[in-house]
Amino acid sequence: MITQPAALQDTNLIGAFMPSLSNASVLIVDDEPGMRNFLVKTLLPHCAHVEEASDAIEASSKLDKKRYDIIILDNIMPGQSGIDWLSEQREVGLFADAILITAYAELETVIAAIRVGAVDFLLKPFRANQILNAVARCLDRANLQRENNLLRHELDTSSNLLRHRNRLIGSSDEIEEVREMLTRFARLPSNVIITGESGTGKEVAARMLHDLSERANRPFVSMTCAARSRETFEEDLFGRAAKHLDGVDQKEGLLLSAQGGTLFLDDVDELPPQAQIALIKVIEANSVLPISAAREIPLDVRLVFSSTKPLLPMVQAGEFRDDLFYRINVLNVHIPPLRERPTDILDLTRLFLEQMQQEFNVDAPEMTASVRTKLLSYDWPGNVRELRNHIERALIQGDLSIGLDSPHTQEKTDTLAAIERRHILDTLEACGGNRAEAARRLDVSRKTIDRKCRAWGL
Repeated sequence: MITQPAALQDTNLIGAFMPSLSNASVLIVDDEPGMRNFLVKTLLPHCAHVEEASDAIEASSKLDKKRYDIIILDNIMPGQSGIDWLSEQREVGLFADAILITAYAELETVIAAIRVGAVDFLLKPFRANQILNAVARCLDRANLQRENNLLRHELDTSSNLLRHRNRLIGSSDEIEEVREMLTRFARLPSNVIITGESGTGKEVAARMLHDLSERANRPFVSMTCAARSRETFEEDLFGRAAKHLDGVDQKEGLLLSAQGGTLFLDDVDELPPQAQIALIKVIEANSVLPISAAREIPLDVRLVFSSTKPLLPMVQAGEFRDDLFYRINVLNVHIPPLRERPTDILDLTRLFLEQMQQEFNVDAPEMTASVRTKLLSYDWPGNVRELRNHIERALIQGDLSIGLDSPHTQEKTDTLAAIERRHILDTLEACGGNRAEAARRLDVSRKTIDRKCRAWGL
């Protein structure tokens, strides 16, 4: 067998471990200065942040100030063993993975380390590549577990998002203005609230904001606040510290899962009063205290909120806390309803038709002028979500105009432009698409009808 020279092995190590280690934060706890020095020199070139502590007391103090991804822990230390210290930390709220290092390979020690949640075990002396391997394995395991939890959470709460769920689709001036605001706000660290009717694409906008920011390569986590009690809200958001040594009941909350990234709290207007108080504490302290934990964990998370209701009237009515309102209402993005941006109706229809035609393997019905008129005349009270469901139903039944003759539902709140558009399109429909006749009935010029139709994509 041919072995590589040590220098070449070290070069390969840098390339192999850099992707998983480059963002890692590591705390080394060992009473031997020589071992700490060796570990720091080994890890520092590959990790984002490495700190050291000479005993359990110093390590506890550092954990009070900062969150670490990995704890490298010596078992035999003066005052308190590593296993006993790790057991205490799990109870007060430690969510980091731990690698136990020791000079004594006793079976009882290994079993005890596993019971308190150590995920790897190294026997002294060990080489640099062994500790790099151990740290990389821990990080990969933690990342996979976090991704799995987030995927399960997303599957539980998802609602037929667009396949292009990080893009706002449309060519209207209104949606272009929203895109420009998101691009501008993405560079800022401030809280953002996205308002708009249900189904307008508020989560899509939040994902776009995240993808345009410096946090794009970190997690985007979404949580709906609707119909949640204080207890379920706090457990899902804050997590829960372990009550038992095996740590099976420990739960990493969504705030910790979003560490370094973005947490999107949907329908914040639905939060009950006590849950609003809990959220205020998180925003004020920029830290989280998991349930049953005794230590707050510092956070590096951008918070983005959404609301379907205007929050200021709720504040004035005593239905929403004013101190929470002023903390989340820093940057505001409003997404207009679909009926106020008609050109986007046709853009989205074409996109949905293309996507679902391939998904269902069926021929798409023809989008005739009459169908386009009906699509533009309909109010779409459910906005983009309703349009997508309509296209799916239309593909199955082979008729794009099905269900579009229902009475209008938004007349009391429509803008003047929306009422004008609907009246013109209804007249065109009654005239069989004859623009000259529609212009005569409306007592306007044919050029006016042509200009309006061009603006609406007809």
